[in-house]
Amino acid sequence: MNKKIKAYIFSMRLRTLPLSLAGVILGMMLAMADTASYSGWTVLFLLLTTVCLQILSNLSNELGDNLNGTDTEERQGPQYSLGSGNVTIWEMKMLIWLFAVLCAVFGLLMIYFAWLGTVKSVCLVVLGAAAMWGATHYTLGKNPYGCRGFGDLSVFIFFGLVSVMGAYFVIAGTISSALLVLPAAAIGCFSVGVLNINNIRDMKTDAGTRRTVAIRLGLKNARIYQTALIATGWIAMILFTLLYNFHPAHLCFLVVLPVHIIHIRGTWTKTDRDLDPMVPLIVMSTFLLSLIAGLTFLFF
Repeated sequence: MNKKIKAYIFSMRLRTLPLSLAGVILGMMLAMADTASYSGWTVLFLLLTTVCLQILSNLSNELGDNLNGTDTEERQGPQYSLGSGNVTIWEMKMLIWLFAVLCAVFGLLMIYFAWLGTVKSVCLVVLGAAAMWGATHYTLGKNPYGCRGFGDLSVFIFFGLVSVMGAYFVIAGTISSALLVLPAAAIGCFSVGVLNINNIRDMKTDAGTRRTVAIRLGLKNARIYQTALIATGWIAMILFTLLYNFHPAHLCFLVVLPVHIIHIRGTWTKTDRDLDPMVPLIVMSTFLLSLIAGLTFLFF
């Protein structure tokens, strides 16, 4: 494969895709279980929009980190293509524009096939525009919100509430129960946990350029915060399962619990680069939890 293409793919950070898909898949399957009919095209374009939004976010974050001086050789996490010189700033900007266009096209096609009426569809357009703004302004722009400690709130909203409840709404055309806030909050907490463990890992190198929640809290309190996020996510998910059309099979997602316990143990015993394996651990386990939970609600 061409070296330049490899660099582009590396900057897309495809290992983050399971996390962005976790909430969407869970919300989508819960909706499929609750509704008699839905469009397969809507499902396809919902997934494509989600993937493109995540890649757009990853590319924008890399450019922002590079322009802000965060992506250096001293960085505890992996060094990306801009920092290594394999991709130019102009090329990165072109990639960002490409995926912004793809997000818009796939999003509009999703709304077209889902068509929920004028008002609801307009609301989805506005929500999609907000998601694109959030994806591109975490570290980019004159006043990026990720550098001021608002990344956690943004991730909770877009990866949790919007991801689960938005996907449910697109498929079902309505929000059938207020209880859907619980799985949305659960995925939101786990997703914030991914961001926080990254920020704990990078505390030393981030200190000069941004004020993440982890930096504001300090190492010990950031670890307590991480533990609370994971615990809150599990409580919310278990409560939802017990209260929403309960079937014993719905508890199968508990098989993932030991992995999250291992993650918490690693959070308290590892530092700096040694924390990097904890990131894919929580990403993949959260995706697996969503998939198992969604399938059990769909079939039982």
